[in-house]
Amino acid sequence: MQSYWSWFGGGLALACCFLLAVTLVKPIGVSTQFVIADGVIWSLFDSELLQSSQDNKHGIASSNAYLNKSGGKYAAAIENPINYGFIFVLAMIGGAFLGSRFCKSESGAKVETLSSCALTQRPASQRYAMAFIGGAIVLFGARLAGGCTSGHMMSGMMQTSLSGYLFALAAFAAAVPTAILLYGREEQSI
Repeated sequence: MQSYWSWFGGGLALACCFLLAVTLVKPIGVSTQFVIADGVIWSLFDSELLQSSQDNKHGIASSNAYLNKSGGKYAAAIENPINYGFIFVLAMIGGAFLGSRFCKSESGAKVETLSSCALTQRPASQRYAMAFIGGAIVLFGARLAGGCTSGHMMSGMMQTSLSGYLFALAAFAAAVPTAILLYGREEQSI
């Protein structure tokens, strides 16, 4: 049987990773990279999406107002997408893949409490569709808010940003009732 980190050990490791990132490079935030990836794909089909510009701070302009904001910051990132954020997102995907391959118990289940949940009893295609739809909604909300949970909550709280703490409060105020609604309450005996 594979052993797993406690919530405290995992939280401490996450805090160390965030501290290293903030200290050595910049605060972590990943939802912007999905905008950049969309822009890269879009630019393959629309040659007029990006243009050189002397007026923009980053030297690149876009016909799309969202990509053109902040002096063409997103447009410049689409022009040259290989950066810290892009590599970070690829590393997250790679780490999740490696974790799924090497961190399983003998039974193949990592979290036994979810194995009896009604959601885990559904067909894989339905679970994947639900995860995709949920992820799309979260990503839309993250871009609407100007950043994701890792940027607003994790990096924001580490930098003692009031908005980071407020976002964390709002995220948990929504997440806890949603989890109870979807997974139900677990009966615990004392």
